[in-house]
Amino acid sequence: MSTSTHQTPSLGEGPHQLGWIGLGRMGEAMVKKLTAAGHAVKVWNRTRSKAEPLVAYGAVLVDHKADLAACEVVFTMVSTTDDLKEVLFGDGGLMTGSTLPKVLVDSSSISQEGSEEIRHALQALGVAYLCTPVSGNAKVAKAGKLLLVASGPHALYLELEPYLRALARKVMWVGEGELARVWKIAHNTMFGVVIQNLCEITVLAEKAGIPRHLFLESINDSVLGSMYTRYKTPVLSHLSFENVTFTPKLLLKDMDLGMAAGKTYGVPMPAAAATRESVARMVGRGHDQVDFSILLQDLALDSGLTLAPEDVKLSDGLES
Repeated sequence: MSTSTHQTPSLGEGPHQLGWIGLGRMGEAMVKKLTAAGHAVKVWNRTRSKAEPLVAYGAVLVDHKADLAACEVVFTMVSTTDDLKEVLFGDGGLMTGSTLPKVLVDSSSISQEGSEEIRHALQALGVAYLCTPVSGNAKVAKAGKLLLVASGPHALYLELEPYLRALARKVMWVGEGELARVWKIAHNTMFGVVIQNLCEITVLAEKAGIPRHLFLESINDSVLGSMYTRYKTPVLSHLSFENVTFTPKLLLKDMDLGMAAGKTYGVPMPAAAATRESVARMVGRGHDQVDFSILLQDLALDSGLTLAPEDVKLSDGLES
């Protein structure tokens, strides 16, 4: 994979006009962090109604993607590589006019190969590119506890760091080129493996007779506990899978990216392979607009156990 060796355009002294494309659960929460930090942000979303509430937080809503081309820095947060290519280079795309932004900052979960294609296309246009995937869901973003990992030209990262710090509790530069994509793929592959194992052992404990919320609390307070196990605990206890943070279909996409990366670099990934098949079965059962943690319910049914919601007040660990 190539690295970034071209001349990075300097943004000069701030403040800069920021643009944002993609206002799903994550994008909306992140834009609110930027406006709360005092940054001017213009926003566009394919479904306009999802963008309209951000006006109350200081964002400026535009009618077309191309209306953001005059912004010096444009952030994107979309679902797939093809979605990103479409908003950049498709009909009426951000990069199709005579005026172009100086920098594109992308936080989408996309493939390393797709990201490299986009980098080359942007370099040919004289637009700098920084990859900035994050760890955490919309609730984590709202709580100000995201981790943001960046790759691309180091000088560009340093120029943009004040904006990145408005989005996350910690920001890290891991190297040139698409290395942040590799980090995100590895992160989300572990994401899948951990929820698979957490659901398996929770079903085991409950079938043996340990109340679900007590078992989850004990894991959270053990050496195995993490921010992840804590913020999934209320969902797994209450069975509130309609509160979507990440869908099974998106998790399957990321597991496939993880398996492809393992093949590319010659790394055996047996735990990830088993998890990928479990997630594929979940998708095949028709779970769509629900949280991926519905995996708990499927595993319980496979074990002959019918779960019931627990009426117990639990913390997700994200409160101030």
